[in-house]
Amino acid sequence: MAEDELKFLSYDKAVALVGAIQEEEDIDRPNKRILTVYSNTDRELCWFDFDDIMEAVGDVPKGEKKEAVQNYILNHIPEWALEQ
Repeated sequence: MAEDELKFLSYDKAVALVGAIQEEEDIDRPNKRILTVYSNTDRELCWFDFDDIMEAVGDVPKGEKKEAVQNYILNHIPEWALEQ
């Protein structure tokens, strides 16, 4: 494993840590959206590019999209988010 390879929290740790996933406008890039992840104490942990996540989640039924996005993000919370 490369020294700089990104490691993710387990799903269970992420569920215990994450309080909210909020869609927001990227203040540095107009007309771009991001998904900001907040802890259960309202601390910003990390963020994901909205378009990248939609592509990674793929084509799922509209009624299942929110859950699919949430599950994808919870499985991809970087370990360094614990240090934030």
